[in-house]
Amino acid sequence: MPRSRPRRPALPVPAAPPAAPPAPAAAPSFPSFRTLDRSLRAAEARLTRGLSPTAIGEAWHDWAVHLSRAPGKRMELAARAWIQAMRWLLWLRQAATQQHAPPLIPPNNGDGRFTDPAWQGFPFNAMVQAHLLTEDWWAEATRNVPGLAHGHADRVAFMLRQLIDVWAPSNLPWINPAIGQHTMAAFGTNLLQGAANWLDDMERTLSGAPPPGAEQFRPGHEVAITPGRVVYRNALMELIQYEPTTPQVHAEPVVIVPAWIMKYYILDLVPQDSLVRWLVAQGFTVFMVSWKNPDAADRDVSLDDYRRKGVMAALDAVSDIVPDRKIHACGYCLGGTILSIAAATMARDGDDRLASLTLFAAQTDFAEAGELMLFVDESQVAFLEDMMWDRGYLDSQQMSGAFELLRSNDLIWSRLMRDYVLGERAPMTDLFAWNSDQTRMPARMHGEYLRGLFLENRLTAGRFAVEGRVIALTDIAAPIFAVGTVKDHIAPWRSVYKISLFSDTDVTFVLTSGGHNAGIVSEPGHAGRHYQIMTRTHGERYLDPDSWAAIAPRQDGSWWPAWAAWLATSGSEGMVAPPAMGAPDRGLPPLDAAPGSYVLMK
Repeated sequence: MPRSRPRRPALPVPAAPPAAPPAPAAAPSFPSFRTLDRSLRAAEARLTRGLSPTAIGEAWHDWAVHLSRAPGKRMELAARAWIQAMRWLLWLRQAATQQHAPPLIPPNNGDGRFTDPAWQGFPFNAMVQAHLLTEDWWAEATRNVPGLAHGHADRVAFMLRQLIDVWAPSNLPWINPAIGQHTMAAFGTNLLQGAANWLDDMERTLSGAPPPGAEQFRPGHEVAITPGRVVYRNALMELIQYEPTTPQVHAEPVVIVPAWIMKYYILDLVPQDSLVRWLVAQGFTVFMVSWKNPDAADRDVSLDDYRRKGVMAALDAVSDIVPDRKIHACGYCLGGTILSIAAATMARDGDDRLASLTLFAAQTDFAEAGELMLFVDESQVAFLEDMMWDRGYLDSQQMSGAFELLRSNDLIWSRLMRDYVLGERAPMTDLFAWNSDQTRMPARMHGEYLRGLFLENRLTAGRFAVEGRVIALTDIAAPIFAVGTVKDHIAPWRSVYKISLFSDTDVTFVLTSGGHNAGIVSEPGHAGRHYQIMTRTHGERYLDPDSWAAIAPRQDGSWWPAWAAWLATSGSEGMVAPPAMGAPDRGLPPLDAAPGSYVLMK
């Protein structure tokens, strides 16, 4: 009889798990209520031109509360007011008896409100000194208030400056001596002409027409006329390839990525001001990205779409047209920011197609982004998001209004006095006409840009992810050429300079005279131009911007030739035959003649 198999001891049966508690009922959702809130905030934003009353109120409240809790600061301000008043009264006697009394306080550098000789005589010089002392006192009232948030202090100082500017003697026609003299000489006809100018501007504003004289600078006719063809087009941009003008060219092509906050032809104005035409004449094969002017249908276009369908699509097309060659990539303003993101992503992924990286007035770190930060905080961004949610885009008028406020004396008050009181029009130039040809910003992209870069500064904080993985500027191995401008209110040069702090490659930095636009459009032969240039090679110690400015050699003239020489040394030696226009065999046939169709969109 076979032996029976011993039985295994029975395993204990686990106790049944306790029954899971019933899932809580889903909270009811009322999206219509949220839509109502957003609609109301969007309507409010249109009335305030996108400025958040909450953000403004918080700044004033923070300032008032902390100033009220600082008796020492208030006593200091009272003493300062008394001393300044006594100094002004004592000086007043001297000013009344001397033809040119030395001022108590001179205007700030760049303040051209009181340059007319008529302001030097009494009593007008006394009005100027009283106004400048008042400005100085209120500026001190917002400085060094214990406990006041730095951002709120800057915002209150900015708003106070705007309010005081309204009552500047130069903005009051009845006490402005230059206006008085001009009115008497013209027998008052300037006032009639000023009224006519005002009516004309109102009609143009309501009809959406450009400012007077802008019709003299039409893209494809007077500006943006460098010969070329569109060789690639998608839903976001056109890529223009320019015709060569030299028998041979440098091997590596140049791809320029402008900001989509502007039309590309700031770099291709009238022929004598055109960077594109000049660069082609130096023997470079030049490609230009021309962005579509978005509308409500583009509300969901993302920041990464501008990288993928803009920068990367352009680089892929150029690689098909000029195969087996590296590429000089150049970005201007916001175009430089997205180009930096694309370059860091390429470096992370092992894509080594870039021969060099050039950044024109482009920020990669936004910790010191200048006075534009006055319009960027959580409350303000949420307010703008509601306004863009309603429209699908940020209107061009909103952006231009913010930029004008940063330079209100030059761009608002002086223009009002000249156009509507003196009855004169500033002559229209190609740059002014371009500036009036404005663009919009897609809602989703602009929200991501403001939050990810301005508010959270993710790119240099190591928290900016592309396709789910973080990128780092230090991965970029291509040499960098960065340009900052002295008078830049949009991308302050010290902020632009910080690419040297967050990169690990050779960085050549240029600081040029001029502002955000005029400093870049700095053609050779332009009178009064100068720049500083110096290279920090890989492995050298970092030099802070002010120390850099103190030792960097200064040179007169345009920085363009220095950039062209740098591009030549950053590429291959020798010259080659120009490439064909487009690549029909690779699905890139030449399309429309430059400037293409997207730049003409209103």
